[in-house]
Amino acid sequence: MPGLSARKRIEELQNENTRLREDITGLRRDITERDREIERLRRERDRLKEERDRVKDELETAKRTGKRQAAPFSKGEPKAEPKKPGRKPGHAYGPKRHRDIPSQVDEELDAHLPDKCPKCGGEIGHERVEDQYQEEVVRKTHRTKFRVHVGSCLDCGTRVQGRHPRQTSDAIGAAASQVGPDALALATVLNKGLGLSHGQTVAVLQKGFGLTLTPGGLNQALARIGERCEPTYEGLKQYVRTSPSVTMDETGWQIGGRSAWLHVATTAEVTVYGIFRGRGFEEAAALIGADYNGDLVRDGWAPYRRFELAFHQSCTRHLINRCDEMILRRPLERCFRCRSRTSCRRGFGSGTATPKVPSRITAWRSRLADSKRSWIDCWTDRTDCQRIAGW
Repeated sequence: MPGLSARKRIEELQNENTRLREDITGLRRDITERDREIERLRRERDRLKEERDRVKDELETAKRTGKRQAAPFSKGEPKAEPKKPGRKPGHAYGPKRHRDIPSQVDEELDAHLPDKCPKCGGEIGHERVEDQYQEEVVRKTHRTKFRVHVGSCLDCGTRVQGRHPRQTSDAIGAAASQVGPDALALATVLNKGLGLSHGQTVAVLQKGFGLTLTPGGLNQALARIGERCEPTYEGLKQYVRTSPSVTMDETGWQIGGRSAWLHVATTAEVTVYGIFRGRGFEEAAALIGADYNGDLVRDGWAPYRRFELAFHQSCTRHLINRCDEMILRRPLERCFRCRSRTSCRRGFGSGTATPKVPSRITAWRSRLADSKRSWIDCWTDRTDCQRIAGW
């Protein structure tokens, strides 16, 4: 009937209207949430911009601080309540230290009493003599002239010249002026030991001792010293190669402004260095030999694993650092990482050095693996744990 059809149509429209109102309400709610999210992201963007600007300022400050300035080196902003400088009074003063009396005296001088009292002008009576010692650096360049006798063999005509035991070179003529061994030794310590540049080293020699030397001449002299030290260097490398335990590492270096690597191999007695262009197995083997079969302590750099005859020990300091980083990332799940860190510091509970007998090595590894597996089982995300455990 027409009346029922109209009423039904009205109900359908009312239902549709209700549904549309609900949809509009939901959309308004979504828009409100979206606006809140946009506002949150806007605040986060502003915060990140401020953080970026702060980090940029700190980086610029660090770069400026790293450059040499005419002003004294800065240690940052002064403290609001700094401690009083100097030693503390009373028990906190610590042990007192005095310079030792020299075992050898080169010169004795008398400090005589004045003729009369400086206060009243009266006569002074002598009572005793007290000793005082003073150690001073002799700033004098000793110059030696060698009168080199030159001759020739009467039989074959070969030219022959004499050589005094204190001579460091046979050069004469244009290269007759040489630098002595003590001066070169001091220059080597300043340049190689203390890190002074060639220009700074020659400045110290000139201002401190009146010894004139050019940076280029010093560089050539240091190269000759290096050549003479080559047998000693090879002997030190041979000693390291036969040592029962060696610790190796590498760090960035530069040769002529280009990237290189400084490799180091150290034992309890000897440390040798090598500067190479690469960072691989060949460079490390140049120091200790590819067939090294002792204990090799190293970090996780993959080329070290190619020393197949060596017994490998990961550096516990690196393991401890990795555990600390894992704890900071996920502080609520600390079980494995804390136990691993403690074990690194205790030597994995062995109480002694790593065993050398094969059967004991197998048993020791089995006990260690069981301990690590039980630690890992109590942690939900095992990826990092398995990596640090070596699985």
